Amino acid sequence: MGREWYEDGKYLNKRNSFTDFIACAEHLVKERYTNSQRLAIRGRSAGGLLMGAVLNLRPDLFACAVAQVPFVDALTTMLDDKLPLTVNEYEEWGNPTDREYYRYIKSYSPYDNVHPARYPAMLVTAGWTDPRVSYWEPAKWVAKLRDVGAGDRPLILKTQMTGHAGPSGRYESWREEAFVIAFVVSQLEAA
Repeated sequence: MGREWYEDGKYLNKRNSFTDFIACAEHLVKERYTNSQRLAIRGRSAGGLLMGAVLNLRPDLFACAVAQVPFVDALTTMLDDKLPLTVNEYEEWGNPTDREYYRYIKSYSPYDNVHPARYPAMLVTAGWTDPRVSYWEPAKWVAKLRDVGAGDRPLILKTQMTGHAGPSGRYESWREEAFVIAFVVSQLEAA
């Protein structure tokens, strides 16, 4: 949708990414392409942040979510400028040492906005050797979801001895994809 649309989803406009995604999902339901019991979503890394943010905003809209190596503890991670890639990411999210950016990032950071709700079924992955999204981000997010009572749907954390891109090798990546698809299909049937 062009550079202007991209710019309107950065810095102090980042929430536009989440509301745009939700608007698309609502449109699919309204036009009867699907319904909330048959709607699955999936994102990896920053797309995992998208999954976490939209689930906090509209947990009722989706039956199933897959968040692979999700960047869900955005505020804490962005505050640690010693982590690889953090300073470069200021160009996308803003620098949270600035009070305005701190408040804004905290307003959507998935970990910081978990609340008691009936969240959809979730499969969350982490990579033990991931240099981009440390394994503890998805782990502490899942722990918080479980702690606040995120509903009765399955909430699976799968931590692998892999990096950011998941398992290597043709057959291992196919097995991983089959696992994800089997989870989604099983949960859409159960919804």
